[in-house]
Amino acid sequence: MPSPTSTQAPPIGDYAIIVSAEDNLAVVKEPTAPGLEVALPDGRVVRVRDSVPPGHRFATRDIPAGEFVLQYGHPIGTSLGIREGDYISHANMSDDVPVVRELPADLCNAAPEYLPEPERATFKGFRRPDGRVGTRNFVLVVPTSMCASHEAQQIALLAEFLHYKRERFPNVDGVVAIPHNKGCGCQDGSTLDVMLRTLSNYADHPNVGGVVLLDLGCEKTNLARVEKYLLKREKSFDKPVAKIGIQEIGGTQAAIEQGLREVERMLPEVNRIEREECSVSELVLGVKCGGSDGFSGISANPSLGRAADTLVRSGGTVLITEVPEFCGAEHIIAHRAKDAETGRAVYRMIDWYKEYASKFGAVLNQNPSPGNVAGGLLNITIKSLGAMSKAGTTRVEGVVEYAEPPRGKGLHLMQGPGYDQESTPGLVAAGATVVVFTTGRGTTIGNAIAPVIKLASNDAVFRRMSRDIDLSAGGVLDGTETIEEVGARVFEHVVRVAGGEVQALAEEHKHREFQFWAEQTVSL
Repeated sequence: MPSPTSTQAPPIGDYAIIVSAEDNLAVVKEPTAPGLEVALPDGRVVRVRDSVPPGHRFATRDIPAGEFVLQYGHPIGTSLGIREGDYISHANMSDDVPVVRELPADLCNAAPEYLPEPERATFKGFRRPDGRVGTRNFVLVVPTSMCASHEAQQIALLAEFLHYKRERFPNVDGVVAIPHNKGCGCQDGSTLDVMLRTLSNYADHPNVGGVVLLDLGCEKTNLARVEKYLLKREKSFDKPVAKIGIQEIGGTQAAIEQGLREVERMLPEVNRIEREECSVSELVLGVKCGGSDGFSGISANPSLGRAADTLVRSGGTVLITEVPEFCGAEHIIAHRAKDAETGRAVYRMIDWYKEYASKFGAVLNQNPSPGNVAGGLLNITIKSLGAMSKAGTTRVEGVVEYAEPPRGKGLHLMQGPGYDQESTPGLVAAGATVVVFTTGRGTTIGNAIAPVIKLASNDAVFRRMSRDIDLSAGGVLDGTETIEEVGARVFEHVVRVAGGEVQALAEEHKHREFQFWAEQTVSL
């Protein structure tokens, strides 16, 4: 039987994507059957030898044993002997990849090309007395420990039902609480500091217009300690505040009743602030991913990266975290640092996390999520190369600890875990006023005080979860949109959500998740 020609075989784009011209594989869009023949851009025809699920890969040429397997133009593993058309899996590819960490002593990446101020987008935000701008205006109930979390949750739930009506308080977005399971008899040191920093930064967040602080009364993380932490910082704390001690006031019911009175008193005052026109340079965007698949790094993440670039070039701030998802590709982000010391700080952040994970028997070059593996993310390097594209292409301005606000504008990396329920609140505690969360398999997470916009990597999950996922980057896969076009659409939606024109779907469903990563963090 003669070999097929490119005119007889369908183009590879009908079935799979070659992400970079340097790649020696293709990522499948639709399930393939053994014997499928596809034409490559150079005219060669490849016969796929196996059934390959969506998000997984087949070789576009022979990859001899010991040669690197390439996606995104970078090694994602080492061949154990792969033939053209083979399904690439752990049966024929090891996870070994080179990481060359040397940084030039004179490393210096240029600052972004900033857009002229008249060309920058605007949104209607809540400008606070200290000059920061919020995208929402909440009354927040903050329990200083697990021992006050039940009462805090009850105050927020009952206050929204009894006292808060959007018609009466059009400038208030709701009454929310951040119950958690930390505090009380905790150890001194940086673990305690992380907790106090997180709670204080939520109370002080520009998306919060008024605060009710609540303690039991005998815990280490009591009102006095939280208040001292708030006041010792450089920033002023200028918003309505109420303080309630459960033991002092007479118990659960008395604390809830007092909390309701305080919220009722506070609502008219919080409602006085109105949205005003602000430059997008005032926005702080947190970028996150979860429930990822093999398409996340091809469509959703780079599209979000384009939106992040636009915000940075507009004078805004972008925060990215999930340090385990830098592993295997950390040299790429380190070489994007503004200077060598910042690049070394990137490495210190990752090395600390590796040591931290090893204490629990974990190894960061392994991907522990079965859903990720099933979706085509065979190892952490594949995931990291795709995940880091959320941060766009501008230089790294700095590195901060978990829940620590950056000291300047531009792109910053935040120490933190890969757990969605801890990393998202960390971004918000670090100052993010809006979050974009990409997903390939579907996720519903929100946040207590910041809108969380969902961006799907593929249209199938977007259609299936259309009431939870705001946008889709699936057009990148089928060729109906470019990454640049989706990125522009994402940026426009961020601006609309930030300005209160529309809600993120997680807000509509009242997803108000909160938890934090109370572990010792590296000194950067």
